[in-house]
Amino acid sequence: MENHYLTLNQEHWDKQASMENQWSKPVSDEDIIAAKQGNWKVHLTPNPVKKEWLADIKGKKILCLASAGGQQAPILAAAGGIVTVFDLSEGQLSKDHQLAQKHQLDLVTVQGDMADLTAFADESFDIIFHPISNLYVPDVNSVWQECYRVLKTGGVLMASFYNPVVFVDDRDPQLRSQGLMRPTYRLPYSDQGSLPSEILQEKIARGDGLVFGHSLTDLIGGQLKAGFLLQDFVEDFAPHARFLVDSYIPTFLASKAIKL
Repeated sequence: MENHYLTLNQEHWDKQASMENQWSKPVSDEDIIAAKQGNWKVHLTPNPVKKEWLADIKGKKILCLASAGGQQAPILAAAGGIVTVFDLSEGQLSKDHQLAQKHQLDLVTVQGDMADLTAFADESFDIIFHPISNLYVPDVNSVWQECYRVLKTGGVLMASFYNPVVFVDDRDPQLRSQGLMRPTYRLPYSDQGSLPSEILQEKIARGDGLVFGHSLTDLIGGQLKAGFLLQDFVEDFAPHARFLVDSYIPTFLASKAIKL
């Protein structure tokens, strides 16, 4: 079934939300209070987003795209943004909703697929904040096209994603223990199309999300093709190396693009 990955990924993130794992643990009440007082930061990569990227958000309509979990959106709302959180997982969205209710934040939640923003009219938002999540869709170009459509002229898209090199290695633990990696998968990568069937079935049986590794042509060039002007770009190292390559190159990437 073509969209089977959506069901699997929704179930995966609902489970993550119930366990309050790393990306499903809401910010504290103290963080919300500090943000209301002007002391706040949010993340696209391990280091906080540059202040100049989010210098003026009071009264701005912000779409937190595929970024539920009670982390970025409540902070942006507490700092003065008018925030909509759009995410596939109802469990993740519940984290944002609970904080919005508790702290009376200007924040609403909407459930859906990041590649289909038909829930929103053209030119609905001033800012789109899109932390690493487009590895969960097979075609990132559709995400960029929808972002361009729902942003106002002069609007800003802030997005992050992994350097696609992380999808090339087969991540053999024995090789890693020797400081070695074995390039195995060719980009673009897809769990559904790249993994041997038995490994794919094991992954599905564990309830893991299905991921897709996009080329830089699609991750960056796709924004340009959609009509954006790239204004800034940063790389960031992983704070804890999950894969061998993390120790040698910054595998977190983030871009700031403008709709002219």
